[in-house]
Amino acid sequence: MASGHDFIEAALIERRRFLIGSALAAGSLLLPAGARRAFAASDLRFASSIRSLSNAFHVAWDKGSKAYADTVSAPYAALVTEGNSEKGIADIKAMLAKVGNKLVLGVDPNDVPDARPIVEAVAKAGGHVVTVWNKPDDLHPWDFGDNYVAHMSFNGVPAGEQTAKALFDSFGGEGGIVALGGIASNAPAIQRKQGLMNAIKANGKVELLDFQDADWDSTKANNVVAAWITRFGDKIKGIWAANDGMAVGALEALRAEGLAGKVLVTGIDGTKDAVTAIRNKEMAATVDWNPYWIGGIALSLGYHAATGAFSPSKEPKDHREFYGTGVLITQADVEAYWKTNIDETPKVDWNDLWGKVTGQITY
Repeated sequence: MASGHDFIEAALIERRRFLIGSALAAGSLLLPAGARRAFAASDLRFASSIRSLSNAFHVAWDKGSKAYADTVSAPYAALVTEGNSEKGIADIKAMLAKVGNKLVLGVDPNDVPDARPIVEAVAKAGGHVVTVWNKPDDLHPWDFGDNYVAHMSFNGVPAGEQTAKALFDSFGGEGGIVALGGIASNAPAIQRKQGLMNAIKANGKVELLDFQDADWDSTKANNVVAAWITRFGDKIKGIWAANDGMAVGALEALRAEGLAGKVLVTGIDGTKDAVTAIRNKEMAATVDWNPYWIGGIALSLGYHAATGAFSPSKEPKDHREFYGTGVLITQADVEAYWKTNIDETPKVDWNDLWGKVTGQITY
């Protein structure tokens, strides 16, 4: 015969089973620490946090993000910082407040310190984030389990060197140049400038007349170059720019003085505007990072992690922090590039998550 104690214990067990079943049905049961919840595609919400939709690089990024989101029928939004770090972080936190752990985010942090609060907020909410370009050297995806999926960048040193050499070749390898840098604290800006300085040192006959940061901004670059033309005149044999946006701003200043095509410019990013200028023989070179691919693959990595297709924490470090592939475009090969990347939508296998990886990031 069952005792009163037995009846009480049985009732407690039944009550516990009911509560657990109710929680599972509602989807509100808290998972144990370290446990992963795999989401269905329909649960997820995609977003890219980028600097501007007037910047050709981020326009292509946004287009790639939308293209990938469409392949899995997921809602997508572009969060635009306009170069304001506080706005960028606030917009991401506002979205997390709405969608919580359903967020899959690809982000180009406006500045290096921004990456930490963004990653911490997404990880705390249980979402999934991929950062691109900017982050502190001591912030690593493997310190955040599976939620900080990956960080991707591109080695700016060889890109800076390659475009500088192409620029030097355009005026015979001897003379003065001026150079436009990005945001001074940004890792890509630092690397690309180092590449330029390496090329100048190796050449020995090129003089750097002046170097100024224009913060990746076309308008600022235009103003700086206009002042340089007044200051240096025909001493300027070429203009090196750390991105295509600033290169286009420089070109506008040259066009205003009738110097476009006489003084060539180089950039980095592989935007349509820059490639058009190379075709028109106003620019000597750019490096294509394929921003269309960046935008889509960042979300693809997050999506595959969120749906349980792979566990980021089980991947090697060169799948968590990696360099992508850059391609130099010059006047010699611009027509072939135009045909496959401008006339046609770039063909991308979004499931080839690490196909463009060229090694682990070094610091």
